[in-house]
Formats: sequence, structure tokens, C-alpha cells
Amino acid sequence: MTTRPLGSKHHAWSALALAVSLTGADAAARADTLSDLKEQTETLRRKVNELEDAQRKPAPTGVVTGGDIPGSFRLPGSTTSIKLGGYVKFDAVYSDITQGVDAVANQQTVDTAIPVGPTGTPADHKRGQLTLHARQTRLNLATSTPTDYGNMTTFIEGDFFGADGNESVTNSNGFRIRHAYGTLGNFLAGQYWTNFFDENTYAETVEFGGPVGEIFIRQAQVRWTQPFAAGEWSASMENPESLFAVSGAPLTAGSATPLRSDRDRYPDIIGRLKWKNPLGTFNAALMARNIRIDSATAADAKWGEGVSLTEVIPVGNTDDFRANFNAGNAIGRYQLSGFFPDGYVDATGKVRLARAKSAYAAYRHFWSPMLRSSLIVSASGTDTPGGGTFNGFNKSARSAHANLILSPVPRVNLGMELIYEKRTVVDGDFGTLHRVQLAAQYFF
Repeated sequence: MTTRPLGSKHHAWSALALAVSLTGADAAARADTLSDLKEQTETLRRKVNELEDAQRKPAPTGVVTGGDIPGSFRLPGSTTSIKLGGYVKFDAVYSDITQGVDAVANQQTVDTAIPVGPTGTPADHKRGQLTLHARQTRLNLATSTPTDYGNMTTFIEGDFFGADGNESVTNSNGFRIRHAYGTLGNFLAGQYWTNFFDENTYAETVEFGGPVGEIFIRQAQVRWTQPFAAGEWSASMENPESLFAVSGAPLTAGSATPLRSDRDRYPDIIGRLKWKNPLGTFNAALMARNIRIDSATAADAKWGEGVSLTEVIPVGNTDDFRANFNAGNAIGRYQLSGFFPDGYVDATGKVRLARAKSAYAAYRHFWSPMLRSSLIVSASGTDTPGGGTFNGFNKSARSAHANLILSPVPRVNLGMELIYEKRTVVDGDFGTLHRVQLAAQYFF
């Protein structure tokens, strides 16, 4: 008889017990895994619900976000974008002549203030003058709001060339409005640069006044601008004002200051075409004005006209050439600082319009990405007749500017400029100005 060892039976029971044990452990593990999966699924469901709830809730009203125009922010709770801008500018101006205590003409070029004499600037004005100031410092606020008719924008800007202060203690100067206008789509209303000239074509200068041949005027107006594929056309009606030289009539303080009319009846009417052409950008503007006087010595009016032509030509990758020509018998007030009268009143009380013309040419060269220069020459003249009280009125002007401007970092300009100007009046007397100007300008 065959006998089994007792150990074999023991091993069989041990194997069975181990199998049962493993089966139970595996079932427990599966149960734990299923529980973990249920818990993870529930956590995921809660997070999805939280995200959906967050999307349905309105954004917090106090959060400031970026606006639709560069450098702007969105007014909380609205679709209006707001941008604050401007710059701080310091000027150090040395002139070979002095033009009076606290005179603005010592701070910027005012051509009508250059003293004249038979042989040039009178000796008592050739004393030299150094002036330091920060009056060109500028502050502006721009907004933009989308509408069904296009963007509605507003722009307000001012500087400190308002009421003159004094240099004795605080050098306080009045803030003044430069621009204050709004647009809705293509329509503009408010105070802005005249439509008779494209302000983007001005030559770059360190000093504030600019070349004598520039068209330079800001005034209230309504304007429509219509873009097209190669540019835009615009039409405007602008604030009227007539300046007169009056024969035989006493002038302000006995000087050759034009008489200002207060009987204007029609707006200045201006149309301009801006055309991007193979050479660069061309502007042509036409203007019609009603020159009117109604005073104790004269009552008459005439319609006059003017034309302005400008071309900006890129040269290479960085440089540019700018040229401007203006002519007409009604552009006197539009010349820099109202240099010429619009017309004169003869001995019979009739209005005679003064034909005037002006031009400038400017070349800007970049020596490096940070360093650039502009050379600008300019001239203007009019045909106001001689004799009597007309003799003190401006006949012509010449100017030249040469500068060097360094921008060591973005939004900072450090500049130096040499300036020459000559003013000649109707009777032949003349005066000259030689000036050196240093400036530091910080944009924000």
C-alpha cells in the first residue's frame, strides 16, 4: 500500500488558504480603486460647475483693463478707453538781443517782436538775454468709445504759454487750451489745427515758434474727413477773424499792430486733399475767406483766397525731405503768429487785399537710431503798400534752423538748435535775431 506523507496534505490546505486570502485582498483593492475614482469624478464635476458659474457671473466692476487705443485703459463699467499723455520740456534759450522783461519772445521766436531800425536791430536791444523756462510742458487727455456710427473720440490738450507770469519768484504761467475737440466717425467739431495745413508735415525743431514760412493756427471749426484708397479729402468751416492795416488811422499804442475786425459774418471755408503718391505724401489745400471791416473809419468787405501745397518725401530708410509753399490774398492771419495783415484799408475806406506768399524746405537726417538732425530754411513776404502808418507793418521775413537731437532712450529727447531770423518792415527797417537753444523733453 502506498502511503502519502503528512506534509503533502498540509501544503494543500496552505495553498487554498493563500488563494482565498489573495482573492479577498484583490477584491478590497478593487473596491478602494472604485471609491477613489468616484471621489475624483465628483471633484472634477464640482470644478466644472465652478468654472461654468464663473463664466456666467459679470466681471468685477472695479477691475481696470487695457483700452482700445495704445497706452489707454478701459473706464471700469464702460466701453470708453482713456489715455493720459503729454510731456515735460525744459528750455534754455540764449539770444543776442533782448525783447523786454518777462517777454514771451525771449522764450520762443515771435517774429513780430524782433526790434528793427534803419541799420538793423537798435543798439539798446543788443544786450543779450538768457532765459530758462518750462512753459512748453504739455498735458492731454484722449478718450475713445465705440458706437454704431464709428468711434466717438475726444481730445483736450493744453500747455503753459497762457497768461505770462514773472521770473522774480515762482515763474508761474497760465495754462491755456491748445486743442479741445470731439469726433464721431468722420465728423469733427471743436478747436484743432486748421484744415489749411497738415500738421503731420511740420519740420522737427527744438524751439517752439518754428520757421517763418509755416502755416500755424489753431481755431474752432467743424470738419468732415473722408478716407479713400490713396489718402483722404476733408472740408471745414472755421472761425473767422480779419486783421487790417488802416491808412491814416491810429493803431494800438501808436505801433504797427493790425486792427482786428469784430464784424465777421462768414466762416473761413477750407478744403484739403491728402494723397499718398509714389514720391511720398502730398497735401493741397484751398481756402476762401471774407475779409471784412466795419469801423468808424471804414465799412467794406472782399472775398479772398489762398492755396497751400506740401510734399513729404522719404529718403532711404530713415531720412525725409519736406517742402511747403503758400500763396494768396487772404492768408495773412494764417502765417506764423499772424505775421501779416489780411488786407489794408486805403484813404477812401475801401478794403484792399494783401497778396502774400511763403515757403520752407527741410531735410531730416538720422545719424544713428538715437541721433538725428534737421536743417530748415524759410521765407515769407507780402505786398502791403508803403507810406504813412503802413511803414511799420511787416514786409518780409527769413529764417534758418539747424539742430541736433539725441534720444538716448525711448520717450526722451535732448536737443540743441541754432536759429537765425530776419524781419523787414514796409519802410525798409530791419532787425535780426541769433539764438542758441538747449532742451530736454520727457514724454509720458
